[in-house]
Amino acid sequence: MKHSDALKKLKIAKGQIESAIKMIEENRYCIDISKQVLATISLLKKANSSILKKHIETCVKEAVKTQNIDEKLEELEKIMEYLEKTT
Repeated sequence: MKHSDALKKLKIAKGQIESAIKMIEENRYCIDISKQVLATISLLKKANSSILKKHIETCVKEAVKTQNIDEKLEELEKIMEYLEKTT
C-alpha cells in the first residue's frame, strides 16, 4: 500500500479523537483533554508529512521524468502556502 504509514497514523489519530470526545463527555480535567488533542494534532502533522514525502517520491519524480513538472511544483507551492497559514 502506497500510504500505509500515513494510514496507520490516521487510524491512531481517529482513536485519539474518539478518546478526547469521551474525555469531554466524562467532564475530565481540561489539561488532560488538551494534551490528548495536542497529541492528535502532532500525529496528524506527521501523517501529512508522510503523505507529502510519498507524493514527492512518486508523483513529482514521475513528473520530472516526463518533463511535466510545472503542475506538481505549483501543487507543492500551494500546499506550502497553506501550511504557512496554519502554523
